[in-house]
Amino acid sequence: MYLQIVEQITSKVLLGDWPAQMALPSIRELAADTQVSVITVKRAYADLEQAGVIVTHAGRGSFVSAQPDLQQQLQQQELAQLLSAAVAVARQLQLSDAELFARLEQQLAQHT
Repeated sequence: MYLQIVEQITSKVLLGDWPAQMALPSIRELAADTQVSVITVKRAYADLEQAGVIVTHAGRGSFVSAQPDLQQQLQQQELAQLLSAAVAVARQLQLSDAELFARLEQQLAQHT
């Protein structure tokens, strides 16, 4: 469940729905709203903070990070994950590197 929280918050930041320095719900609030334990939300917030997506100020709460290139970093991470998944599927299909590159080139040509 905590991964869903991490993914949803990351997605909102990535898409620009949650701008820099926006206040996040408190851990207790989010736990009550999502009907999960406070420990689960706390773990999600800790992971988000470690990833640089949010910052937490004692006594003030958690906020979307104000890193100027945060969205680009998140997009780069998403691309890396997608490429890793594509390579894993290609290996399962026993495609050669050349075949994988050819398929990538086809996709690039379709999106030009």
